[in-house]
Amino acid sequence: MAKTWFVTGASRGMGRELTGRLLARGDHVAATLRRPGQLDDLAARYGDRLWVRALDVTDTARLRAVVDEAFSVHDRIDVVVSNAGHGVFATAEDLTDEQIDQMIRTNLTGSIQLARAVVPYLRAQGGGHLMQMSSMGGQITFPAFSMYHVTKWGIEGFYDSLAAEVEPFGIRTTLIEPGMVRTGFFDAATRVPVSAPYRGGPADREPIPVEDMTDSQENTVAAIIRAAESTEPPHRLVLGSDAWELMTATLRQRLADIEAQRENAATADAQDNAPAASPN
Repeated sequence: MAKTWFVTGASRGMGRELTGRLLARGDHVAATLRRPGQLDDLAARYGDRLWVRALDVTDTARLRAVVDEAFSVHDRIDVVVSNAGHGVFATAEDLTDEQIDQMIRTNLTGSIQLARAVVPYLRAQGGGHLMQMSSMGGQITFPAFSMYHVTKWGIEGFYDSLAAEVEPFGIRTTLIEPGMVRTGFFDAATRVPVSAPYRGGPADREPIPVEDMTDSQENTVAAIIRAAESTEPPHRLVLGSDAWELMTATLRQRLADIEAQRENAATADAQDNAPAASPN
């Protein structure tokens, strides 16, 4: 049975791949992007199954207006994919104030506001699926990626809380956590040359060429669609062997670090909460 999807950031990369693949299989797509003309070829091929609107997700008023319109012209929207994103890679010290603000507005605030805008509609229609593009970078970190990690760790915390709030309404949520996917995202990202103190250090490294990345865009998008079709979609969808290996290693180490602190953690307990002494 055909579904209707709402996809942000549909101009390139996985958003474009997802939009094209959904249309090819007979679904309807409400696609948003900053320059709608970039989907003219798909509009010509698929006609009214593709609904397109201009949207910069940092414009909250416009975002709400587009969401309102999309839900008013479609009988039902089954899946919302929050995919719009922006990358600036630099050491924390080398970032400008404007770059920091733009990253947060696009990747974090925009994603939060989209979720807040669509949840009332999904609740009113009896449910739906909200999928948020995150990254293995929402669980692990690399030098010179600090602001990217801020936005991905932030949206993961938001969705962990949101999931429990909306599940009673039949709304499923999925955080999509890919590894290094062969898309144009990294080519389009801004890279700030490291300043003198960081040269030769961990943050001073050449970007990985797209052709050397290990994960296929096509296979990643196919897995996203399978998850949306599942009767029990995962709350976190880990995609790519690189993501699985790096994330599991990091989480195991983090857990080991926490477990080693059990006794010291207890020294902060209130005395009236201390366990009672064992009787002789």
